Amino acid sequence: MDIKLSSCFIAVDDHDKALAFYRDALGLEVRDDVGFEGMRWVTVGAPSQPDVNIVLEPPLADPNASPADKQAMAELLAKGLLRGVIFHTDDCDATFERIRAAGGEVLQEPVDQPYGVRDCAFRDPSGNMLRFTQPRKQ
Repeated sequence: MDIKLSSCFIAVDDHDKALAFYRDALGLEVRDDVGFEGMRWVTVGAPSQPDVNIVLEPPLADPNASPADKQAMAELLAKGLLRGVIFHTDDCDATFERIRAAGGEVLQEPVDQPYGVRDCAFRDPSGNMLRFTQPRKQ
């Protein structure tokens, strides 16, 4: 049996701002942009990983969710308490400089971590933390 990651989800509160970040700053390609029942889902991904999708979705993408639940999720997103993703990069420092130059909100400059990677972190326009890791050179 072969199991592979197909899609992961990141909550965003403004798809146009999210697109400007994920497409323009990170260089991901837009694969789908779909609306349904007043909501919007945008799928992006790295050109080098055509089988892995990142779906940018509303904070609570359930048309049956109560207004109170939708508000609670929006508040968690605004505080940056929802999980983001970790990207692999071959050059953490160059990736950091490119994203910072594009206006990314820096959370952590590149640093060698004790667990064997060099990484940096940014916050996307919705408040999600994204990390960019590079295996440490021996």
